[in-house]
Amino acid sequence: MKYKPNLLAMVCLAFLPAAVPVNAQQLTGSPAEPEPKNPTPLAPLPQLAPGQSLGIALGIPTVPNLRDVGGYKTRDGAKVVRGLAYRSDTFNPMSAEDIKKLERVELRNDYDLRTTAEVKAAPDEMQPGVRYRLLNVLADEESAAPAELEALLHNPKTNIVQVEALFIEVYREFITLPSAKQSYRTLFLSLANQQNLPAVFHCTTGKDRTGWAAAALLSLLGVPKETVMADYMLTNDYDLPQFQTTIDGFVAAGGDRAIPLAVFGVKPEYLNASFDEMQKQYGTIEKYFSDGLGIDAAGQKALRDLYLERK
Repeated sequence: MKYKPNLLAMVCLAFLPAAVPVNAQQLTGSPAEPEPKNPTPLAPLPQLAPGQSLGIALGIPTVPNLRDVGGYKTRDGAKVVRGLAYRSDTFNPMSAEDIKKLERVELRNDYDLRTTAEVKAAPDEMQPGVRYRLLNVLADEESAAPAELEALLHNPKTNIVQVEALFIEVYREFITLPSAKQSYRTLFLSLANQQNLPAVFHCTTGKDRTGWAAAALLSLLGVPKETVMADYMLTNDYDLPQFQTTIDGFVAAGGDRAIPLAVFGVKPEYLNASFDEMQKQYGTIEKYFSDGLGIDAAGQKALRDLYLERK
């Protein structure tokens, strides 16, 4: 049986409550409409170490993988600006109290990297005024049968090699799928417009489609790869506890604990597959942005100018 790449989306559904170059002027786009100011001053966000969970710090249990992309240092000593771009898991379900807490982030835009089926099953729940944009990274991939999904995690004889191969293939397709190129292009163009910020991008658990988006952006900004990988691996600290009951049940049925950990968590091999495919297709992160996503040198400079602060 061949596990098809869009099983990634199907796993989330089952287990969760050619580019055109642009110039710098095109990159910034038309100005976004200004948001009305909140009449009540909001409490400042907690000061966290880079990569730490803002969702946990704010007491929003639905989004433990909500994190600021900023705070990291680059190879040349600059620092990624905080408070502009956030990564997250799905904002569903959100109580009225959760939404009130989220208001402190003062989001203007919500970029959703999920499939239409995932969105239909669990649409984002946010405060009024946050603009929503669906960027379906996996739109060009075939869907997998639900029966295959059941076999993946409910059959104790599932082979860990099969699971890892599935995710490695998916991560390579983050680079090659036309829908992935278009989605990531639109995301980075949008994140380059300061009037769209603060903004959040997310998928279902904030680990795979979101993981590559964060890794690509940080890499373009000059953050060392070992730091990018460490940030990516923090997902295991925030996501895996949500699935402990499922993991324990799989093990109790005679399954290998490594299998659900490989499905619900992240592994260096996954992100390295995206980097490997990116290097194979384009050579460098800059060429990936220019030739793969159509964001030219001037556009890349605009991103760096916005997201980097230097002493």
